[in-house]
Amino acid sequence: MDALLSLKQSVLSYLDRSGGLLKLAEDCKPFNDPQQSEAVYRFCIRVNPSDVMEMDPMLGDCVLHDPLKATALFQSVCFLSIKTLSLIEKIHTESQVNVILKLTHLPPFPEYTLDLYSFPRGYGPMRTVAMEGLVIAMTRVTKYTQGARFLCTEEDCPCSTGFHHIRVHAPGATESATVRNDFSCLICCSPLKEDVKFRVLGDKQLVELIHVKALDILSAHPQCSVRYQSVTLFLRDELCNSMRIGRLYRVLGIPAHVHQWPNVTWNIEANSVQPWEPVYPHKVSVSFQTLLAATASSPWRFAAMVAHSFGSAVVPPGLYNTLKLGLLLSLVQTRADSDTFHCLDLLVLTTDTLILDRLMAYSLGLAFRGVRHQASGEMFASLSRDVHGAGTANIHAGSALLATGGICMLGDLGCYRKDKLDAISQVEHQVLESRTLSVFIPGKKYGEDADQQLSFPVQCSFWALTDSTDASRRSGRADCAVLGTAEMGLVPAQLAEVFGLVIQCRETVGAQALLAQAAHTIRQAVQPGEPLYPACMQFSTQDYQQLLASARTLQVELSPGAEKMIHGYYMASRRVRSDQSQGVKVSVASIKLLISLAEAHCKLSLRTRVLEEDAVIAVLLCENSITLRHGASALVIPPDAVFPFDLSDMDTLHRRDLTLEELHQNILRFIYAYAPGAHTYITEE
Repeated sequence: MDALLSLKQSVLSYLDRSGGLLKLAEDCKPFNDPQQSEAVYRFCIRVNPSDVMEMDPMLGDCVLHDPLKATALFQSVCFLSIKTLSLIEKIHTESQVNVILKLTHLPPFPEYTLDLYSFPRGYGPMRTVAMEGLVIAMTRVTKYTQGARFLCTEEDCPCSTGFHHIRVHAPGATESATVRNDFSCLICCSPLKEDVKFRVLGDKQLVELIHVKALDILSAHPQCSVRYQSVTLFLRDELCNSMRIGRLYRVLGIPAHVHQWPNVTWNIEANSVQPWEPVYPHKVSVSFQTLLAATASSPWRFAAMVAHSFGSAVVPPGLYNTLKLGLLLSLVQTRADSDTFHCLDLLVLTTDTLILDRLMAYSLGLAFRGVRHQASGEMFASLSRDVHGAGTANIHAGSALLATGGICMLGDLGCYRKDKLDAISQVEHQVLESRTLSVFIPGKKYGEDADQQLSFPVQCSFWALTDSTDASRRSGRADCAVLGTAEMGLVPAQLAEVFGLVIQCRETVGAQALLAQAAHTIRQAVQPGEPLYPACMQFSTQDYQQLLASARTLQVELSPGAEKMIHGYYMASRRVRSDQSQGVKVSVASIKLLISLAEAHCKLSLRTRVLEEDAVIAVLLCENSITLRHGASALVIPPDAVFPFDLSDMDTLHRRDLTLEELHQNILRFIYAYAPGAHTYITEE
């Protein structure tokens, strides 16, 4: 008894020192409404285990290792405080006070961490543990019973009135454990009957969490025989809607066995939820630091050399430079902070889908998060009936939602069945334009009173490639009716239009490129692990991982010159590419694409200020992309404008700079001639 009294005194001292008593008094005010009468009054109390442990080690041990006993201690102290201070007159018994302890953190020791990768589960103590994982599914918010009042059916029994029998939800308890019709009075053993008007309802949501490494199975990494299994979280009341599909979270919760005859499931009652991101090293390697210093004389050279040597595990340096630059720019824009995510969707037209599929798969492994969509899988979201008794639909994430903040690679679109491709095209056209996925939930099928439609943000970039010779082979011609346009293979025109960046891989060296690729593949097979190229052209995958990780963290700002060029080119393009029959061919999304490309090139160059030279690269890539879809315009640029030469030495780098500077002037002349009001910020000279 003395030990229990000492613990309660420590609880009171902690509440007094931490401001918990003042918060309790504030939380009591809304319950004094005369119109409101409830059986249970719920209070959330924030508890810092470190402070409690420092003040009273016995109480700290109780909070960490016996949460039910700790909750009972805080409940008793809160009830006495409410009655002593006359905070709520309608509370008569201690059981009417429903206290929820919200822990701020747990000690950083393995004993308090639950690894979602480890098995078996459920044999440890039922205490609060910490876990990190990825949300792969969730239900709608439904109702559950927080607490209920029961009265004895025997009129002469003292329990036929008052608040003697109060049942409150406990971690791991089902709805039938709180409310059912076979409870008996503790005094006279007569049946109890619920006083329905005093029932208190709360919100409940179920979320499936899985180890973040499970994404490796969905990425381009080699398949392995590892099995990952998700765990179900119960979010209640203020925690509902605190988690989003496709995001990573750190959760504090209490493991619980939920008994649903004849099964017993192992779940987690969430206590607190916080966004979480793994920490990656992002220090630029010495090799790239040396290259950056050597190319400091030009704002174009560093990014060009990075792209030139990229993917040497798949293709030799110098091949597909424009595509490799596009992949790097898209990778730079992947980031953990998905709220400020800038999408860079990429569609590749090629005659060699095998090699480019390998190159894109290699690049996918460098993304902040990469998911390779399988043609037989679900692209966006799917529905199933919840198996935990919530009586609602369970929304499962598809590849696009799982790739939140990263890249979703569709692969070769020629591998999709026509009906599947048409279905993806119809949905993806709407998704890529609005970046929002709408999920329709039929009420009749999932036990709801009415149909519902939920919206989820789609915050990832899409990569796809297609064989551009398919359409030409079917039609028997290689040339297009409109000058400059390219065959889109099997891609529906509606789908091709929403990809921001379209790149056609045309290697002008022909047989030489084929020979170089063959020699590269053979040397890799014969001499695995050995360097294939000079040190100045050889950068490891780890070097690129560190470079991209460092570039993603940069916060950049547009310079006035870059902003004027992007705005001027956008306005001029809309003017020259509009006609009465088809309307404007340059969409409003093009301005976002231009800004995203310029910022990405600036980050890849390890700068924090977007220069006019970055905007030049963005304009050239965007203009080539629009030309492939709609034909040439008054701004005539070569197909490989970004890489007009093979970058074999310093002389070719210098010649490329001169060519890009000439194209820079051509862009300014185009803006001056066609953009409204361009004469106010561009001089004729």
